[in-house]
Amino acid sequence: MAQNTSMEEFEALLNESFEIDTPSEGSVVKGKVIAIEAGQAIIDVGYKMEGRVDLKEFANPGEAPDIHVGDEVEVYLRNVENARGEAVISREMARREEAWDRLEKAYADEERVEGAIFGRVKGGFTVDLGGAVAFLPGSQVDVRPVRDAGPLMGLKQPFQILKMDRRRGNIVVSRRAILEESRAEQRAEVIANLHEGQAVDGVVKNITEYGAFVDLGGVDGLLHVTDMAWRRVNHPSEILAIGETVKVQVIKINKETHRISLGMKQLQEDPWDAVAVKYALDSVHQGRVTNITDYGAFVELEPGVEGLVHVSEMSWTKKNVHPGKIVSTSQEVEVMVLEIDEAKRRVSLGLKQTMRNPWEVFAETHPEGTEVEGEVKNITEFGLFVGLQGDIDGMVHLSDLTWEGRGEDVIGDYRKGDTVQAKVLEVDTEKERISLSIKALDNDPFADAVGGVKRGSIITVEVTKIEDGGVEVEYEGMKSFIRRSDLSRDRAEQRPERFQVGDKIDVRVTNIDSRTRRLGLSIKAREIAEEKEAVEQYGSSDSGASLGDILGAALKGNDD
Repeated sequence: MAQNTSMEEFEALLNESFEIDTPSEGSVVKGKVIAIEAGQAIIDVGYKMEGRVDLKEFANPGEAPDIHVGDEVEVYLRNVENARGEAVISREMARREEAWDRLEKAYADEERVEGAIFGRVKGGFTVDLGGAVAFLPGSQVDVRPVRDAGPLMGLKQPFQILKMDRRRGNIVVSRRAILEESRAEQRAEVIANLHEGQAVDGVVKNITEYGAFVDLGGVDGLLHVTDMAWRRVNHPSEILAIGETVKVQVIKINKETHRISLGMKQLQEDPWDAVAVKYALDSVHQGRVTNITDYGAFVELEPGVEGLVHVSEMSWTKKNVHPGKIVSTSQEVEVMVLEIDEAKRRVSLGLKQTMRNPWEVFAETHPEGTEVEGEVKNITEFGLFVGLQGDIDGMVHLSDLTWEGRGEDVIGDYRKGDTVQAKVLEVDTEKERISLSIKALDNDPFADAVGGVKRGSIITVEVTKIEDGGVEVEYEGMKSFIRRSDLSRDRAEQRPERFQVGDKIDVRVTNIDSRTRRLGLSIKAREIAEEKEAVEQYGSSDSGASLGDILGAALKGNDD
């Protein structure tokens, strides 16, 4: 009986020993390295169980395995026994379980964790956090985009856990958060030691179209392109290079956003302080064209002092052309100072004022009556524009094209490019107008014909045409018209048909119109004048003599 009791106790103790010494699958157990062979470590995990682990599982990314015989290590027991009677164990899984416990605590306490970037994957990198692998997005590597992450690979450094899910095995970390935090602390410290107006040294870190970012020792300031120099700067790269050390002045500090505005020109002498003295009104200076716009050209008088030559002040003759057709960028030009506005820092310049007014020059060299020759530049409904010396135009009005006929009828005989001769009638320098005349080259046939004729003169004309309203006559080649009412003093004789073409008749000149080039003629006026003269010479109607008697006596006297 006692023997049976002893056997039961021994069996119970044996089972209890098995339960205590035999670890359960899926747990982390301690073991001892008893041998290293064929790239594997043989580990005794107790209860006469041994397992094999590849040496690479004992190595950190990029490092050699650090394991020796006799070392005690923790491993993960996956299976108590495999087909070869060995325990299936993993050092990597043990490290992962240990790491997850540690990382979950750090994540809960918002603490930083240490890790090393060891691989590149789509969208980012892989990070070893001491056994657990995390994902580092590309946007979380640095505060600025990183083109080459090579120097960061394998380097142990702190990370911030952004998100983790143990069930799915996902961990997302950020290196940028650590940098921003330390950067913010550093910025606050540097900014606290800066004040507006202070001159400091900095290093150019980046150049953009609108300026450059300068590192002031942990904090960046913006040096805008307009604050680099007093002169016009088209691009910051003209005067700065990345990595260059420059002296700048703190213009403004925004305590809330920690933004710093810097300036370089503020440390230099302002050239505008002496502008009024150096550039007196109406003085002429040499300058360089720096920029051309639709409304004019900017000319640099000296570094930092620019003036605008408005398009209206560029040329005496080219009125409606783009400034780029008159001057070109970087061209050296002579300009005159027209106006200075020191408050607005503006100088108005003139280009044409450095050259003589071509209309004044033309008026001096071509007084009225001078004959000129030029090319027909344009033909309009009111006349011809002729190109003249000095790149200016003169106009021949329709009324100055010909003595005979109408200008509208002869303007069609001219074409663009024709060379014509004309006389200068008038030069108006203020209105910039030159009046020319082609017909003035020849004598006025009307003036020649009526040169000796005066109003009241009796002349002999020849009938050239009979019309209902009167007769057309010719005198010295000049056509005139006698109206029906002027054909006779007697109404019964005011009949055009009583005349024939070729008849010679005496008429009295009643009007000389040089503008219309017409003579006013009248037979009636001649008869009245003759009657008046006869009455004055031979008597009056009051003496009792009849008009027939007086005229008869006058005619008889003429016959004698």
